[in-house]
Amino acid sequence: MSETIQSGVLYIVSTPIGNLDDISLRAINILRGVDVIAAEDTRKTRILLNHLSLEKPLLSYHSYNEARRAPKLINMLTDGKSIALVTDAGTPGISDPASMVIRQAIEHGFPLVPVPGATALLPALVVSGLPTDRFAFEGFLPVKKGRKNKLEQLKHEERTIVIYESPFRIERTLKDIFAFLGDRDVAVVRELTKKFEEVVRGKVSHVLAQLQQKVPRGEYVIVVAGAHYARKRSSSEAGQLVGELEL
Repeated sequence: MSETIQSGVLYIVSTPIGNLDDISLRAINILRGVDVIAAEDTRKTRILLNHLSLEKPLLSYHSYNEARRAPKLINMLTDGKSIALVTDAGTPGISDPASMVIRQAIEHGFPLVPVPGATALLPALVVSGLPTDRFAFEGFLPVKKGRKNKLEQLKHEERTIVIYESPFRIERTLKDIFAFLGDRDVAVVRELTKKFEEVVRGKVSHVLAQLQQKVPRGEYVIVVAGAHYARKRSSSEAGQLVGELEL
């Protein structure tokens, strides 16, 4: 049964991160039923809507205009409009703009309805081969200010660490991980759900050497072994080396 769209409600809708067939039936029904869709990039959202044979009014909402756009969306909710908030790919608010309008909607007492779906975070984590019982999601590392301090903190993080990175900084970030955290086990996941999906696993030094032989393309997720797992691996490798020497 299709969900009844309610007036004055902000729907936070997850959209595919690559393969457009990953969109949920519920998300399709929401996008079909709302009055307007607030999109990070209206061009990319239009591609999704065309794939779904949907025609809807689009309003841009991104990190550069959210300060002035959020109040406009609140006014639309006040007028009884239903709004779907989407990003280019994945879940709004996860390393993408959304928090400002969400906070203002809460402050004004408007209902929020999350519509779960695709995200790069969990698929990358589960295919990494690293512990998944406890993890720390860091999003994008600071580009300049605070980067060193953040890496120093992550050196002592016991849980598996998940980081997003662009193709322009993937090599730099892996070098920084090597410098601050050591030659840990990592998995670098690229172009999830797309034609050129790829997972490279191994020590940071090995993965970095592999990636340096390729032209960096697409969005990356880096999954890094936490300090606890790194200590266990080091002890295991040391014990194995001792055993081989005794033989």
